[in-house]
Amino acid sequence: MTTHLISDPAAPGTAVFPAAPGWLTLSAAMTEEVPLIADRDDLLVTIAPGAGHGAPACFLPNQSLIELDGTHLGAVDPATATPHLNRDRARYATAWGLLTHECAHAAHSRWDPPSDAPPNAAGAATLLEESRIEAAHLRRRPDDRHWLRASSINLILADLPAADPAHGPAMTAHDAAQAAALVLARTDAGVLTATETAPVAQAVEAVLGEEAFAALRTVWREAFTVADDDAEAMLDLGRRWCEIIGTPPEPEPDTDPDSEPDPGPGPGTEPDGVDSGSAPDPAGASVPSPLTRAITTSLVSVARSMADEAGPTDPEPAADATATPTADPAADAHAATVARRVFATDGPGSGRTATMGTRSPTAAERTAARTMARALTTAGVRERVATKTTSAMPPGRLRMRGALAADAQRAAGALPTAEPFTRTTRTTVPAPPLRLGIACDVSGSMSKFAGPVASTAWILAHAARHTSVPADTATVIFGYHVRPIVYPGTAPARVTEFDAADDWEAVDEAVDALDGALRLSLPGAARLLVVISDGHFPDEPRAAGQHRVNRLRATGCGVLWLSPHKRSIPFDGVTVHTLTDPSATARAVGRAATAALRAAR
Repeated sequence: MTTHLISDPAAPGTAVFPAAPGWLTLSAAMTEEVPLIADRDDLLVTIAPGAGHGAPACFLPNQSLIELDGTHLGAVDPATATPHLNRDRARYATAWGLLTHECAHAAHSRWDPPSDAPPNAAGAATLLEESRIEAAHLRRRPDDRHWLRASSINLILADLPAADPAHGPAMTAHDAAQAAALVLARTDAGVLTATETAPVAQAVEAVLGEEAFAALRTVWREAFTVADDDAEAMLDLGRRWCEIIGTPPEPEPDTDPDSEPDPGPGPGTEPDGVDSGSAPDPAGASVPSPLTRAITTSLVSVARSMADEAGPTDPEPAADATATPTADPAADAHAATVARRVFATDGPGSGRTATMGTRSPTAAERTAARTMARALTTAGVRERVATKTTSAMPPGRLRMRGALAADAQRAAGALPTAEPFTRTTRTTVPAPPLRLGIACDVSGSMSKFAGPVASTAWILAHAARHTSVPADTATVIFGYHVRPIVYPGTAPARVTEFDAADDWEAVDEAVDALDGALRLSLPGAARLLVVISDGHFPDEPRAAGQHRVNRLRATGCGVLWLSPHKRSIPFDGVTVHTLTDPSATARAVGRAATAALRAAR
């Protein structure tokens, strides 16, 4: 059972802030960063020594509160932390990883076991939730893998006390299954590597056997596909988990409280020939079990890898508009040719991929477009650039070393040259112009979502006319053919509706058309490609589309994938957001657009 997802509505916050005001300042600074990470804007963050309800960090859903134990900041002075910069986050990567993990809970842990749920099954489901939410988070924000890896050691040790030989995991089915869920499932989720966790895999298989081990892996992989709010599916997986390791989903009642416990086979019984776990050595000290040693070995391997692993970098203060290291003249020429064919001729003259007229936008769609415009205005803004300067006089922070040096110079009769005051100023790089390309899937699998897709496409395109930065946008639909809906340099006055009945997805041609029309692969502006699709493509267009998306991302173009449901299969490396009511979630889509642009830098 994990200790950092607390659903008790009566659970209070535990943090008691020390006298140092830096903890309050850092808590506020982290609160400013979590809306982008968790995809919600109602969260508060508290970081201070003693917070976390006894865990390294925790999330309290009923209070929309994330708590982090400030001890995981290490020797870093909280007053010096500037968490809006990746290079500063690297100083306290563990704490930032803990925050990222709890943001993943905030974004994806949207189910609670019912009150009548079997306790053991509910506990197993909660255990599976740890890797499920990290897998879901990485689909949205792949660059956060570095931070999740940094925190995995502390999270695993909090739930598996492998550092304590006397109470560490023993060679039992229950402990082996728990280690598998917390360590090996994170491998399949993409956080840890198979090489790092190989010792744990060997120890778990030695306890459970090959067949049971494979069955558990099937369960946690299925958990990765469960929707965030599907409690019944998670409980069903929890029941299967209990059956595999021999634990009843519901604890058996104790009918005779005076009777001795049954020593027969059970979830805590090891198979023949397997050492049960910790035992005193001749000197009286506890010897860790093979499973505990395997967990420790794996976590040491993770720590060594993290020491050499470079984290996400900050953007440069200014970009060279003439530098295009990933330029591909042949690809640029091909994209321009496709764009001329699609936009200059209104697409193919016959065949499928048909529109179904236009309609006036609703009041909700107009409001959503203005909301989206505010997000798009700042979507391309780079992180603030921090500049540290020194001075002989305030304002600034007094450095005692500089003050003592100045005193020593005065005592020696010299003119003081030391500058003991340091000051950090942060400037925001002006928002660049925006180029926005929108590609809408109109194949048969999207037929149920044609209405919301048409609405979303209009909201995105129409928002460009309300931005305070120069914006150029274009929209196409793709199926058997590619047809233009919004031409570059125009803003749609009406919502174009279309039929979704094609049996092919020319997504590669759609990307080429938008790239050629808007120059999405060239620098000089914030560039964003939005694909609205379920991603159910044949192999040929999927491979070609992935290749083109990879090329755009390599040139600094952000790619946002708006999915109609959780069963969508987006391209690798893109920022994913599940679309609901487009007029009601314009702000969330705007945050996702910002995330896509930041991920491309």
